[in-house]
Amino acid sequence: MTVPDGVTVHSHHVWNSTDASSDGAMDLMNSDLANGARHLKPLGIEVICMAGTTNSFYKGLSGSDWMEQEMSKAAGVPAVASSPSVAQALRCYGAKRISVATPYVQWNNDRLQEYFTAAGFEVLNVEGDPRVADGHSQHMNDQDPSEIAEFASKICRDEADAVFCACSAWRAVEAIAEIERRTGKLVVTTNQSTIWRTLKKIGIGRTRPGFGRLLADMPPIEDRA
Repeated sequence: MTVPDGVTVHSHHVWNSTDASSDGAMDLMNSDLANGARHLKPLGIEVICMAGTTNSFYKGLSGSDWMEQEMSKAAGVPAVASSPSVAQALRCYGAKRISVATPYVQWNNDRLQEYFTAAGFEVLNVEGDPRVADGHSQHMNDQDPSEIAEFASKICRDEADAVFCACSAWRAVEAIAEIERRTGKLVVTTNQSTIWRTLKKIGIGRTRPGFGRLLADMPPIEDRA
């Protein structure tokens, strides 16, 4: 959807279950990171990322650092995890106070708030859309982006600098432009920020239009490893 012509994307699924709201489920997913990276390595990849939010914040800042180190070691290339990418994107625009929309139950929301508070943000509110926030990892896939735009715009606080829409399975990337239009604020999503940081790590400074301010601007990233 977003990468420019001339860039190829290769994928490999890691272990998952219908449970998206427990340490055990996230531990299972992350136990397969190195194996997934090794499967992709022979394809000649230049960078590897894991598009996942809860599994990159549930163990705090050290947990997301470990993820990037684990993937990079296995694949022999730079690696990107999602939660650090969200944090970097927010910092690029000087955003300090954030409203967060999710498809999560309280277990995920509590850990998300802990992670981004530790990362230096004032998390004004974290709210899960009750239409899909039932703990089942697949239900969020089916929600129409127009509903996501409606929900995220509704929960955005007036004093927020930005809106963060969490979860790589949620179709929030398709709702970014509408949320930015409705709120007048920067909108960062899991997949959008992961794509941005992944492309910038290999020197790509352009994307396809229509997916919000971050992918239109393609600002520099902090890390060059």
